[in-house]
Amino acid sequence: MLEFIRIQRFKSLSDASFTLAPLSLFSGLNGMGKSSLIQTLLLLRQSFEKNALFSKGLLLKGDYVNLGTGQDILSEHADANTLEFILTWTGTKPNSFKYSYSAQSDLQPIAKDASALSHPESYSLFNKNFQYLSADRISPKSSYEASDYYIKDMNSLGNHGEYTAHYIAEYGLSPIAITAFKHKKANSLNLLENIDKWMAEISPGIRIHANLQIAINTVSLSYAYEQGNDVTADFKPQNVGFGLTFVLPVIVAILRSKPGDLLIIENPEAHLHPGGQTIIGKLCALAAHNGVQLFIESHSDHFLNGIRVAVREGLIKHDQVRLFFLERSESGSHASAVISPEIDNNGRINTWPKGFFDESDRQLEKLL
Repeated sequence: MLEFIRIQRFKSLSDASFTLAPLSLFSGLNGMGKSSLIQTLLLLRQSFEKNALFSKGLLLKGDYVNLGTGQDILSEHADANTLEFILTWTGTKPNSFKYSYSAQSDLQPIAKDASALSHPESYSLFNKNFQYLSADRISPKSSYEASDYYIKDMNSLGNHGEYTAHYIAEYGLSPIAITAFKHKKANSLNLLENIDKWMAEISPGIRIHANLQIAINTVSLSYAYEQGNDVTADFKPQNVGFGLTFVLPVIVAILRSKPGDLLIIENPEAHLHPGGQTIIGKLCALAAHNGVQLFIESHSDHFLNGIRVAVREGLIKHDQVRLFFLERSESGSHASAVISPEIDNNGRINTWPKGFFDESDRQLEKLL
């Protein structure tokens, strides 16, 4: 597990440290730097995939992120022309990923004093036990691309979840690896059955149908609904709520995960009603308690409350959750300060900085 990250001179994170947990939740006002921690991991990942990380440097443009050139990412008023990320995994010494600054280039060259990482392929950040889901996920369509390379060779749903339908069509009858994901209404560990039951927590009675169209290399996706002992005809995704298609990759990514996997998910609650957001929080907590490491960016108090209730109900231990709130530093510079509220065994949080999931309470006070 990745236990600690220190980021120096990267965007608004001039010098920020994060002590991590199986479930790390990042929040903050827009533009305060919460995405920068996730972008750090994605930069390292995409540079490694292009065989540049340990030989050439940090690639700012790739499949995961496109951040421009060096002048776009070096912190304002940086005290040195270097970028440094210090990562510590369980049982390892700190590893320094250090890069020299090249203002006009999308490749930041590796620094001479950067430390080497032995067997990087053994870490989920650099192997196939990894899934990133962007905030910009698939929208409702009748059919989606198929790719054996992504779902089989890369073990990926795609950065936007674009191969989720293909993954369901191919592996829907396979058993889930983590038995704790078995829904109370499911009769088996079958992946598709459990996808249906967890999706039904958001939209009651829903069933997912994904069928591979081999001749045209696409996958059709449709939804049906249980009505008593009957099932409706299939509905196209365009004729069902937008949020269902948007959240489908999130639920599949979690349910198909296994201990040791790393999931990075942006705004998993997007386009869901409050009850659905809470369910996703609970599901993330279950994953973290069972050996999956998750980095989540969220603005949702309902998602947070789903995690808090999961702690209270014993579905996850309080010390398996870390909360991070990023705000503007009081130094007056364009830099972020990191606050880490703590959660106890009862799901209570010890400090609520202004802007930390407090907007509902603030507006309610005005109404009262």
